[in-house]
Amino acid sequence: MSSRRSRQSSSGSSRISDDQIIELVSKLQQFLPEIRIRRSGKASASKVLQETCNYIRSLNREVNDLSDRLSQLLSTIDTDSPEAVIIRSLIV
Repeated sequence: MSSRRSRQSSSGSSRISDDQIIELVSKLQQFLPEIRIRRSGKASASKVLQETCNYIRSLNREVNDLSDRLSQLLSTIDTDSPEAVIIRSLIV
């Protein structure tokens, strides 16, 4: 497939151009702390996608760790205590 040829989505109804892919990768790159720090040069699309996957995995681990910590905290306090009320209000 030519690099200039538009890519067709799996639904077959819409196309995305190479320019749109470049723009989307550039926007995605802005959300990645590792790549933002090393802004000396342009990162390849594959590097941006690889870093995105790594970053999402990292965020997922962090969410799981925080969830575990919250569960432990909630299991050690009285469910009617002011602390429990505050915690419930933050997670709802």
